[in-house]
Amino acid sequence: KLCGYLNKLGIKGPIKTWKSRWFIYDENKCHLLYYRTAQDINPLGSIELSTASFDCKMENGEGIFEIRTPSRVFTLKAISKQAMMYWLQQLQMRRWEFCNTKSRFPVGSSQLVNEPLAGRTILLICVCILFCFYVDVVDNEDFLPLVKTPTEAVGLKAASLPAPQTSTALQNISLKHPWTEIQNTVFSICGSKQLWGNNENVFSFDEFQEHPANLDEEQEVEVEAGCAVKERTLEDGRMEPRLNWIRKARWRNSGFPDSHEELSRERNPMDKMSVLQQQILTLTEEVKSQKELVKLLHKALEAAQQEKRVSSMYLAAAEDKDRLELVRHKVRQIADLTSRLEALEQEKKELEQILTLRDSHIQELKEHVQLLMEKNHAKQEVIMALTEQMARELSDPLQEDNTITAETLYKQQEEIEHLKDDIDAYKTQNQFLNSEIHQVTRLWTSVAENEKALLMKCACLQARNCQMESKYLTVLRKLQDAVPGLPSSHAELVKNLIQEALQWDVKEEAEGSFNLSPVSEYDEYGFMTVPDYEIEDWKLLAKIQALEIKSNKLRSQEIVEKPLRDRWNSIGELSVSAELKSLIRSGIPVEHRQRVWRWIVSRHCSHLPDHYQRLLQQSKSTEHPASRQIELDLPRTLTNNKHFSSPTSQLIPKLRRVLLAFSWHNPAIGYCQGLNRLAAVALLVLEDEESAFWCLVHIVENLMPPDYYSDTLITSQVDQRVFKDFLSEKLPRLMAHFEQYQIDVSLITFNWFLVAFVDSLVSDILLRVWDAFLYEGTKVIFRYALAIFKYNEEEILRIHDSVEIYQYLRFFTRMIMDGRKLMNIAFNDLNPFPMKLLRNRRSMHREELEAELCELEQIKAAYVKERAEQGP
Repeated sequence: KLCGYLNKLGIKGPIKTWKSRWFIYDENKCHLLYYRTAQDINPLGSIELSTASFDCKMENGEGIFEIRTPSRVFTLKAISKQAMMYWLQQLQMRRWEFCNTKSRFPVGSSQLVNEPLAGRTILLICVCILFCFYVDVVDNEDFLPLVKTPTEAVGLKAASLPAPQTSTALQNISLKHPWTEIQNTVFSICGSKQLWGNNENVFSFDEFQEHPANLDEEQEVEVEAGCAVKERTLEDGRMEPRLNWIRKARWRNSGFPDSHEELSRERNPMDKMSVLQQQILTLTEEVKSQKELVKLLHKALEAAQQEKRVSSMYLAAAEDKDRLELVRHKVRQIADLTSRLEALEQEKKELEQILTLRDSHIQELKEHVQLLMEKNHAKQEVIMALTEQMARELSDPLQEDNTITAETLYKQQEEIEHLKDDIDAYKTQNQFLNSEIHQVTRLWTSVAENEKALLMKCACLQARNCQMESKYLTVLRKLQDAVPGLPSSHAELVKNLIQEALQWDVKEEAEGSFNLSPVSEYDEYGFMTVPDYEIEDWKLLAKIQALEIKSNKLRSQEIVEKPLRDRWNSIGELSVSAELKSLIRSGIPVEHRQRVWRWIVSRHCSHLPDHYQRLLQQSKSTEHPASRQIELDLPRTLTNNKHFSSPTSQLIPKLRRVLLAFSWHNPAIGYCQGLNRLAAVALLVLEDEESAFWCLVHIVENLMPPDYYSDTLITSQVDQRVFKDFLSEKLPRLMAHFEQYQIDVSLITFNWFLVAFVDSLVSDILLRVWDAFLYEGTKVIFRYALAIFKYNEEEILRIHDSVEIYQYLRFFTRMIMDGRKLMNIAFNDLNPFPMKLLRNRRSMHREELEAELCELEQIKAAYVKERAEQGP
């Protein structure tokens, strides 16, 4: 039991006073209870240790330490420095044991793992508890050695000592707890009256103190063991030890009973059992001594039997010849033993000679040491004589100064001694505070791990909730389509449910409750997370998309996103490699995307100094022919992004300057519709005008084939024919379905290729596509275009009307929410096609398209000539 008397700093109005209190540790609740005396039954208060920290400041005084809880600071004082350190160490240890056993893996968290692993997890947790306890003990020894238990101040034996006296009788009474004081006083009075009849419920120390000298250390241990056995639980849930000290002391002082009559006189069965145990110990010692005697007798018996056997052999010999042989055998044994004895005597003589030589050598060394000591003594006498002579010469003029110097030296020595004591005290304080910091850090780590487990569980639950809400809204959407065929009452109910669902706001929901990854109205780059569809029937679809986005983010946060961020954080300087290619395909985290894009652009574009500034000056001095078209396209750029949605947005002027500079940089293209969206995405990520300009240059001049953005858009048309070939090869069922209903996919996909899916995919998937597109080139666009159709293939095949197919193809890219699944289809499920194959297909279709265009020009020329000949 951790218990004992401490002085507690109390406040009576403006006056601070020390009050003596009996403190005892409650291991069930990790509380430190305090009473006025050890005999009280009701505590005056308690200190919660599970969230407390401990501190000892040497400047406050010896034995004073503090317990800091979130609500209050308790200042306590022990009788000595050793007692203070003992209390601090024990409180630290018990706080760690309580927190380490109570703050385990949260209840119900086993649902996050497979059921067959539950038992194994419990075993691992138990092993971790034992290991942490062992490491805790080792760590404490590293910081501060364990302090011996001050038995005179701590423990149940301290309860037998009188409480420390106060200056006045009323000073120790607690005025804050009058009812508790009355209860304890009544209990002490009632307990003293019942002491003679039944003394098992209160402490009794008078008779225990009659023979204190007769109790040895072993008996004191048994007394403490008896205290631990007799603990019982009171009605208020507090464990309080009860011990019959009088009966224990009398029984030990009276000795052990030797007869059954004396044993029957013992009142308590526990005392009878102790007497029997003592008799067992006495008999055990007696049996040990008898065993030693038996061993000695056995040895004597064996020697006698050996002698008897030899004599019997001698007497049993029939002839003198046999007897003679026996005598000769004994003579040979005697000769052998005699030779061995002589060898041992010779060895003894040699050792004696060596010992004599060593003694002589030691004597010589002693004489030499004696000479050195005499020589040293003579030198010291000479030094003393010279010192006295010098002192006599200087004594007269400097006697007063020497006196002052001696006094100053004495004071300095005293001050040095005090400083040494302060240094030792501060070293002890530093060691303890280091231990406290270490303990608190380990507790904080344990709490952080538990919090992380709870956050993971909460993320799983939130993802599941989002899925359920998404399914609910999907059902409402299907009912919405089927409203004309429903009864009027059911149709009205479906309409009301849809209106309630549309009134739900993602932002308000995120602010009103705890969310791990709340879906705000805009993402990191300003794109709207919930699309603002103009059609009323599609607004419910927008809510479904928002829930799907939130669900995917929550599910992939710990499983996919965190390992991917760790891999990116481990990469130092960027260099071309297969690992970097794989990481870029998986998606670049937001905090690394700007750096990686700048590196990709700088590898392919040599930034000419001041080139961008010269282009800006040129655009200011001379108006470009494409400036009017640029001004018309600026308000139509990324209308779902908050940075471009308003004419007064800060990025609108930057986008205008980037497009004008490119028009002067590449006069062959000038400006083409679609370049505004490419430059806008580059501005959102790179944030710098010049970097966005060079990114646009890299896309148009390096990644895309020539004439992709020319007036005729001939290469763009070629890519549409190449894509149809790949669609026929990779997805033949879908292509046959399109041909059956005469669907021209180029009406949908032409814009995908021209602006690299801008305004087609949700922002999170769009930026992942751009990551791989900037690094690998246009083949990424072909891969993702095929993957989009593969992702929705089954849905398209279920539509059997050309108008409905076109309507579905208009928005079906916005229905893709799982970017990881789309990426796996694009780079893993589809058979890869090399860049060489793409170039060959482009070359073939370009020749065909140029031949068709040439034929059209000939037909046009013939038609014009024919009209000219016919006249007006």
